[in-house]
Amino acid sequence: MPDLLVRGVDAELVRVLKQRAASHGHSAEAEHRAILEAALLQPPKRSFAQVLASMPRAGSDADFARINARSAARRVFD
Repeated sequence: MPDLLVRGVDAELVRVLKQRAASHGHSAEAEHRAILEAALLQPPKRSFAQVLASMPRAGSDADFARINARSAARRVFD
């Protein structure tokens, strides 16, 4: 397996990485691998617009038009 060396990492970032690794029971190196894997191998999240665009058509706008209470009551009692 190839190695990856990251230089010039801020000391605070290293401290947080080590703290996170300890909380997960990992070494800093294992935590670094897990973070890279989660960031790079997970399918990208879709935007709200992409989710909406992928939804099937469910009728026309008229199907979802608001009706007022009086006309709704008339329909029920007619």
